[in-house]
Amino acid sequence: MRDDRFYHDPLLPQETAQKAETFGAAKAEMDTLTLLTLAVLAGAFIAFGGVFMTVTLAGASGLLPFGVLRMLGGLAFSLGLILVILGGAELFTGNNLMVMAWASGAIRHRALLRAWSIVYVGNFIGAAGTALLVFLSGHFLFGNGSVGRMALAIADSKCAIPFFRALMLGILCNVLVCLAVWLSYSARTVIGKVAVIIPPISAFAAAGFEHSVANMYLIPAGLLIKWFAGSNAWALYGADPADFPALTLGGLIGNLVAVTIGNMIGGGVLVAGVYWLVYLRRR
Repeated sequence: MRDDRFYHDPLLPQETAQKAETFGAAKAEMDTLTLLTLAVLAGAFIAFGGVFMTVTLAGASGLLPFGVLRMLGGLAFSLGLILVILGGAELFTGNNLMVMAWASGAIRHRALLRAWSIVYVGNFIGAAGTALLVFLSGHFLFGNGSVGRMALAIADSKCAIPFFRALMLGILCNVLVCLAVWLSYSARTVIGKVAVIIPPISAFAAAGFEHSVANMYLIPAGLLIKWFAGSNAWALYGADPADFPALTLGGLIGNLVAVTIGNMIGGGVLVAGVYWLVYLRRR
């Protein structure tokens, strides 16, 4: 019989490591359609976090201290990973923990790369597709244009980050994201999972670290506004497209390349690799 005294206690780190290994092996065995569909969902879920964050930050500059404003935006963005974890979707950055299953020999490197590739493509489809739906809804006109202006500012600032800085920010980001996923593995209840996800995700977003899947929404959302919003929207913004020079298709690609590499190092090496070394290596 189950001992209910211990049912709600979190898993010990050793048990969490074994669970991460088991999950990683299971993900690698998923058929392509299932994996792709769950990845599209994860991209959309992260995009919803981006929408929430953009609305939270819109029009608030100068009204609150910088740190407080960033914290509120980070809290809003944590919606994305909560939906991913509780909804059972597949997120590229969180799936960097599959390195633990690979290092243990539970999956081969070809299976690991296959799963990552499918999930990365699916995440982009879900995130960029959500950006298109949000644009078609006229969301960029909300708040007397403040939402669209904030979306442009966020996207332009991301495209302007130099490669090396974006790489470092990507590393730092996915350390926190994978720690949030790791902690969610140890939690046994819905409330417990939500409680351990919010602090690290809020921290990375507030700190300005770079998340590849989030940028698959945030930068395309800005590009769509820059390319197609029309003169009425620009009149609301009190600006024109030339005020956002870094926001280009090349800026999107450059950002994603640097941030994706950084995310893989942060999650795959500094979290998955370290925990494998500590808890699974001797096996």
